[in-house]
Amino acid sequence: MRIVICGSRGSTPAPGPDFVRYGGHTSCVAVAHDGKDPELILDAGTGIRRATELFDGRPFRGTLLFGHLHWDHTQGLPFFSAGDNDDARVHALIPEQGDAEAVFARFMSPPHFPIGPDRLRGEWKWDGIDPGVHQIEGFEIVADEIPHKGGRAFGYRISDDTGSFAYLSDHGPVSHAEGPHGQGDFHAAARKICDDVDLLIHDSQHTASEFPSRSFLGHSAIDYAVELAETCNAKHVLLFHHDPTRTDDQLDEIVASYRGHVPPVSAAAEGDVIDLPLGPVS
Repeated sequence: MRIVICGSRGSTPAPGPDFVRYGGHTSCVAVAHDGKDPELILDAGTGIRRATELFDGRPFRGTLLFGHLHWDHTQGLPFFSAGDNDDARVHALIPEQGDAEAVFARFMSPPHFPIGPDRLRGEWKWDGIDPGVHQIEGFEIVADEIPHKGGRAFGYRISDDTGSFAYLSDHGPVSHAEGPHGQGDFHAAARKICDDVDLLIHDSQHTASEFPSRSFLGHSAIDYAVELAETCNAKHVLLFHHDPTRTDDQLDEIVASYRGHVPPVSAAAEGDVIDLPLGPVS
């Protein structure tokens, strides 16, 4: 399995010279079987524009799986050229909440946007996904609802015969319970998704000092993500959904503070390629 980080930022894109190394695009992760084009894409933040580069002009034929429908996970979709293609074949899945295409069209239609999802080229199918175990594009995917403010949100565990990773892009566990450190309890669904995974990609928007004044936004503290990995025996933590004001140098300092930690901790950057079985992040 190959995992490519196409966008690692949260809330809003972060352009400018202070955000070059980790990138300014919002959430998008492409997943491929060895030697193939990605057949599974998680979320469609502005980072999905970078995902098009992985196809070298070929159309996307696979599944687009949304964790939830906030702007920073959807706004890139109309600009995903590999999907907006006459030869594309896309199955878009959102957490079940009624007519999926109609739900998506609430933001992608006039007066908010010039076209609706029905104007995307290629063959598009829109559906909801329920909690449970699903077979999608040759991957086993465990889907479950996790706490996050402002609409239904899912976390996913993606596995094949090479390994597994968990994707909890937006997770606000403090809304479930305060937990032992006031940063949220370990939610049962999150634990189920994360247990023994090779890689945990987790919402890490806030530092511990920021968290008390920002917890109402529905995101996690970095410390929580790391402790969840420890509790669930995840083999590596990839901090994700970086705050849009968090500079490259500040992210370097955060990663350096975990040097030698078990499990290892790194910060997701646009262009990162992670191969399972797990090797070094490149």
